Amino acid sequence: MRWLAAWDSWLDTERERLAVWLPVFMGAGVLTYYALRFEPAGWEGAVVAVPAIVLAVALPGLRWLMAPVAALALGFASAQFATARAQPILTDLPTHASVVTGTIRAVEALPEGRRVVVEPAAVDDVALPRAVRLRLRNTDVQDLAAGDTIRVRALVRPPAMPSYPGARDPQRDAYYSGLGASGYALGAAERIGRGVPSGPMRFVQWLRETIAARVTAVIPGAAGAVSVTLLTGASMAIPEADHAAFRDSGLAHLLAVAGLHIGIVMGFALAVARFGFALSERASLFWPTKKLSALCALVAGGAYMVLTGMHVPIIRSFVMACLFTVAVLADRRPLSVRGLALAGTVLMLAAPQDVPDVSFQMSFSAVLALIAGYEALRPWLRRMHGKSWWRRFVSHVVALALTSTLAGTASAPFGAYHFGHVQVYFVLANMVAVPLTALWVMPAGLIALFLMPLHLEALALVPMGWGAEAVVQVARVSAALPDATFQVPHIPVWGLCVFSFGLAWLGLWRTRRRLAGVAIMVAGLASPLADRPPDLLVSNDGRLIAVREGQKAFLQQTQGGSRFVRDAWAQYWAVGSFRAMPAADAPDVDGMRCQQTECLLRPYPDRPGAILALGTSHSAFCDQVSVIVAAEPARGLCPRPWPRLVDRFTVWRDGSAAIWLDRDGAKVVTDRAERGDRPWVPPPPKPRKAPVPTLPLAEIDRAAGR
Repeated sequence: MRWLAAWDSWLDTERERLAVWLPVFMGAGVLTYYALRFEPAGWEGAVVAVPAIVLAVALPGLRWLMAPVAALALGFASAQFATARAQPILTDLPTHASVVTGTIRAVEALPEGRRVVVEPAAVDDVALPRAVRLRLRNTDVQDLAAGDTIRVRALVRPPAMPSYPGARDPQRDAYYSGLGASGYALGAAERIGRGVPSGPMRFVQWLRETIAARVTAVIPGAAGAVSVTLLTGASMAIPEADHAAFRDSGLAHLLAVAGLHIGIVMGFALAVARFGFALSERASLFWPTKKLSALCALVAGGAYMVLTGMHVPIIRSFVMACLFTVAVLADRRPLSVRGLALAGTVLMLAAPQDVPDVSFQMSFSAVLALIAGYEALRPWLRRMHGKSWWRRFVSHVVALALTSTLAGTASAPFGAYHFGHVQVYFVLANMVAVPLTALWVMPAGLIALFLMPLHLEALALVPMGWGAEAVVQVARVSAALPDATFQVPHIPVWGLCVFSFGLAWLGLWRTRRRLAGVAIMVAGLASPLADRPPDLLVSNDGRLIAVREGQKAFLQQTQGGSRFVRDAWAQYWAVGSFRAMPAADAPDVDGMRCQQTECLLRPYPDRPGAILALGTSHSAFCDQVSVIVAAEPARGLCPRPWPRLVDRFTVWRDGSAAIWLDRDGAKVVTDRAERGDRPWVPPPPKPRKAPVPTLPLAEIDRAAGR
């Protein structure tokens, strides 16, 4: 029983770290809820969580077993509660142009034009329990602000469905954010009432819009949009090309206001407060200036969190900042894994719907890597830091590079899962852009905020614009370098879970057994080798049909096909671009042969293939295929018994479809089958009934039973 003694010895050594694993189990409970294809009874999570918590507290000997069960059930129950308190989705939106009236909750600047969020809103005088988001016409330049009441003729639609089965779910995001519909204006918006912001959040939104307008009045172009993002958290006005440059250079985290930004704000406020207290001899001698300055910094951080929209990364950062302040007041070490675990627990209780989101995953993975990495490397970094100026300079450069490497490497797999590519030069770009942002851009922006009541903000905004332009240039140059990004195969969900568990194992334990997490992480990264992508994809409107042949992908697109869906497919399959379908009577292309009205896809000679119907005539390949794919109704293409059919009616009823060609036939997975019956999934559309004739002869026939 030597191994059992070794196990007990290891548990005794790591006993202090057992508690930090509870948020991991809690997150697993949240993800379990969202992975279900049916809606569980509302009591299921609570009925397990409450007894497990009681047993974990009452029976210390079973705590190692009951505490994880309690955390798992608590996460499940938290997600259930978040779902229960959300408004039901809208299912009866008009399909024609309608008149939208309501109060503006937010005005968002876009690279071209503006977008407004209307809440409360009414469509054709029918009040809606959810918000409506509308893109205004580019020619509509009238002054609109939060609190105004408007009327506009618009075309509204429910939130978009996933691009393919298993893709990111915009309908779930809209369900929890309170959004019921979105669309675009068909005419100019008519302001029917000038409103004064009422309520704290409306006032904050008005304040954000005012700050954004005054910043862009001084700093034009992309630099102004980046400056607005840093001060208000609104990034919609950044041009798409520059957004892509920040993403491809590994600097997208600068636009996602989070820990770095609130750290700069609190550091700046701390320095100003310490300097202010130092001006008073009495305060310096008799007051706890360090602790008072920490409280001032916390207030500044909270104000910045509210001003930038209170999204998940910055809430997590502010919770960490609160723990930091408490540690300073208690004379304890401020940064620890326990603080991160507490922050994760608070966020999962408050907003569990954010756990599947990329910002939550990248944020926590990066912070865990930083805490664990510096904890392990602290003795080495202390030896490097000497008294001479050059050693201090080198140590700062090494720390900057180490920070970028740890955070970027830990969060890269999550970015690859959601975005399909990995940045190569992110360390170099961050070593230049982060100091510019921390020492130049953000301090100038904070000074500008204090000068705005005096209308002297230009004194600070002009230098801020210079720094923001330098950051934009760093992003552009880094993104333009050869092979700045490369596409990676799509990681399956189970592979990402394996990687996450390995990262937690490596970051949460302290002994050498933590190194087993590296092997687990490698196994998760290798999961694409065990995963086979679908051979065909069909969009939810039938206007896009894609075929994968090895490393090549072919696309059939009809008018109105979504560019967003097309790009999502290219990212999913890790192909740079799609090729057009082979011409009729062209030589076979990797198992695909096309005629005038159809293409036969048979990538595996020993397996049934698929027909991609291009017309409505009868097919000549019915005996060689197991599925027919068509953009139009195609029930009569083959004689009975029909092969499996995926046509316009199929995707209209069940959403987008993914098709695998196997030896036993075609495996078809639709979006509705993948997501199941959940509160954010609209019910299947009802077929339209043909009108019943009301002619007298028809009435006589019906009465006679004919």
